[in-house]
Amino acid sequence: MDGYPSVVVHAAQPGGRRVAIRGEDAGLATSLADVVEFLRRAGLDDAPLDDPDFIEWRGGGSAMWPAGINDPDDGI
Repeated sequence: MDGYPSVVVHAAQPGGRRVAIRGEDAGLATSLADVVEFLRRAGLDDAPLDDPDFIEWRGGGSAMWPAGINDPDDGI
């Protein structure tokens, strides 16, 4: 996958953001902490989250998450 980011965090969808690592689905992240955990499990503990050569943030950067996911008042 030379020339392409190793990690792709896809645009927000209901429930979170789909994460792919080296072309494989790593799961649905509901926060940046989930992305970091997926990377840790893939052996990429010190991944440069702000390096566009390593990680591609589609549909918004690392602060963009679907509304209500981490909102403790959601549904009230």
